[in-house]
Amino acid sequence: MQDAALRLKSLVEQLLGAPLPLRIRAWDGSEAGPPAAPVLVVRNRRAVRRLLWKPGELGLARAWVAGDLGVEGDLYAALDLMSGLLWERGEGARGVGEALRDPEVRAALRGLVKLAGPLPPAPPAEEVRRRRHLHTKRSDKRAISHHYDVGNDFYEIVLGPSMVYSCAYWEDDGSLEDAQRDKLELIARKLDLKPGQRLLDVGCGWGSMAIHAAREHGVSVVGVTLSQEQAAYARKRVADEGLTDRVEIRVQDYRDVTDGPYDAISSIGMAEHVGAERYLEYAETLRRLLRPGGRLLNHQIARPPRRDESAYSVDEFIDAYVFPDGELAPVGTTVTQLERAGFEVRDVESIREHYALTLRRWVVNLEEQWTRAVRLTSPGRARVWRLYMAASALAFEHNRIGVNQVLAVRTPEASGASGMPLRARDWN
Repeated sequence: MQDAALRLKSLVEQLLGAPLPLRIRAWDGSEAGPPAAPVLVVRNRRAVRRLLWKPGELGLARAWVAGDLGVEGDLYAALDLMSGLLWERGEGARGVGEALRDPEVRAALRGLVKLAGPLPPAPPAEEVRRRRHLHTKRSDKRAISHHYDVGNDFYEIVLGPSMVYSCAYWEDDGSLEDAQRDKLELIARKLDLKPGQRLLDVGCGWGSMAIHAAREHGVSVVGVTLSQEQAAYARKRVADEGLTDRVEIRVQDYRDVTDGPYDAISSIGMAEHVGAERYLEYAETLRRLLRPGGRLLNHQIARPPRRDESAYSVDEFIDAYVFPDGELAPVGTTVTQLERAGFEVRDVESIREHYALTLRRWVVNLEEQWTRAVRLTSPGRARVWRLYMAASALAFEHNRIGVNQVLAVRTPEASGASGMPLRARDWN
């Protein structure tokens, strides 16, 4: 009898105390759920075992990455419906623990265990194990390598010609390349870059900010990254642009930079890797590397504050498959830490909606060259990126996470002269 989909639907609704908004298609060909909804395809019994042994986000992620679970129809719509079912159900919704005390639910679970098999599958090869010692120089290098040393050809597919892996700045409905160029120029203007100055680009990626600053504003740039692949790619780009006399790319931890002072520092999408315990050290290090009056532009993803702020937070899927050891903080926490380090924070700009637009463009790039992306990495790695980027786009759109550019100055203590304009922002 073909009834696996109905049994799965019934159990999910019993566990969560709410109707299932997705349609389910099971490995036996059975279907259940709203006819017009996106279809959650449960391809084999192994998917059920993953969810039984690791209920929640990580179990779903493992099934998705392994290819045991898929979606037919609009992926964004499916993720939106699932987020409402799993993460945004409200305070009055019945929890899984409460549901498991129900004899009928426990009987249904026993039936599913019998149906799916008793033992949990091994996690997909793309999963990173949680480490005990976070944010040492060694662990940071390992985490950065996991995320960025996927292959430059793969990143060319996702990011496009700009090779900028951070939120673009959309002034109109232009191309991704135009929006990324506008973001780099916005940062350069906020830093008030001038010919002859020195810029330190922390977490320089594939060299786009360094090249833009040197070519368009005549500054000398040191870019640091922990990724060997990024550094090799960036150095070639610098050479192709004829900028080797003005741009130096180093494989170096920012904590090991000693050749300050710099006139300006850009940190674009890097501070998420720093961690709560190291953030004040990060801020103090950058301040020491700046000359008095020098500016820092800190471009960083943020999460909303929680009632219990005893620890920073990142979700299980992101930590296991995307950004190992990454930690998100509220923007207020970031501002406070920068001020504790001695910076004067002069401007905070939220560009949350811009990141949603950027991520949707990256998803299109990946989907249009899916076969090549799989060939360059692995089916699991490509699935990780598609899910991560689509889910992140929705998170930005629904204000579950944000992104902010914080402009801070090492204001001289003696004079108090920040060098900032008296009135409106001079970079607009």
